[in-house]
Amino acid sequence: MTVSDPVVESVVATIGRSATEIRQGLIGRRGAVEESENPTGDTQLEADVWADDLLGDRLASLEGVGQYASEERAEVVDCGGDPEADDGVYAVAVDPLDGSSNLESNNAMGTIFGVYDAALPARGERLVAAGYVLYGPITTLVIATEETVAEYELTGGERRLVERDLELPEDPVVYGFGGRVPDWPADFESYAREIERELKLRYGGAMIGDVNQVLTYGGIFGYPGLESRPEGKLRLQFEGNPIGYVVERAGGRSSNGDRSLLTVDPTEIHQRTPVHVGNGDLIERLEDALA
Repeated sequence: MTVSDPVVESVVATIGRSATEIRQGLIGRRGAVEESENPTGDTQLEADVWADDLLGDRLASLEGVGQYASEERAEVVDCGGDPEADDGVYAVAVDPLDGSSNLESNNAMGTIFGVYDAALPARGERLVAAGYVLYGPITTLVIATEETVAEYELTGGERRLVERDLELPEDPVVYGFGGRVPDWPADFESYAREIERELKLRYGGAMIGDVNQVLTYGGIFGYPGLESRPEGKLRLQFEGNPIGYVVERAGGRSSNGDRSLLTVDPTEIHQRTPVHVGNGDLIERLEDALA
């Protein structure tokens, strides 16, 4: 199956072909870059910088890509063309290695991307496609468009369709909540205590792995605003919007604790946000608890 829009298909195909190379290229790049942080203060690993350079060079060169933005870069890269004014020109936002801190312990991580038909930063409602690569025991790609959510296995630079119309299971099974428990606000902690009596804990330290568990089994993933960081940890453009888009297209809901992530007005490219995604009734209960 291919994506109907040729520019979006080029973006998806480029990320899919690059995934095998990224996975292999993680070997030997587990160390931190000396005295280097990304724009929001996280320590950069060699793999973060390398994956960003690789994807940035390839995606920025595609016809129809007018902007490239990465969690690892301070500014949006102008690739020629204005996504706000030119039909068929898009902006691509990428988290090159979500969960790269898992490299040290050799656990799962991923690549997240969103394709916007507006200049960045943009509301999630301006996404035309979003998805992620999961570097697990098998390298997989999940891509959401206005038409469907599909899952592929990636090997040798090619993608093989696994499921054409991926939907969130109706009966939730798993949950995963980020942040230190002593740092959770009291209303979120009360909600979490209810959920832990109902569902199985699945939390691996890389959002994309935890979200994939929710898509596979049903449930909820959340990284709330914390007492020490009320704005949350995850980035709206690179993580919250794309993952919210995928889960909503799969029949679930997303929320910043108050409303859909896709309706949040961005103020800057590296804006942080609380992120909650999963089955609709669980998100509704969350919003009620936090109201």
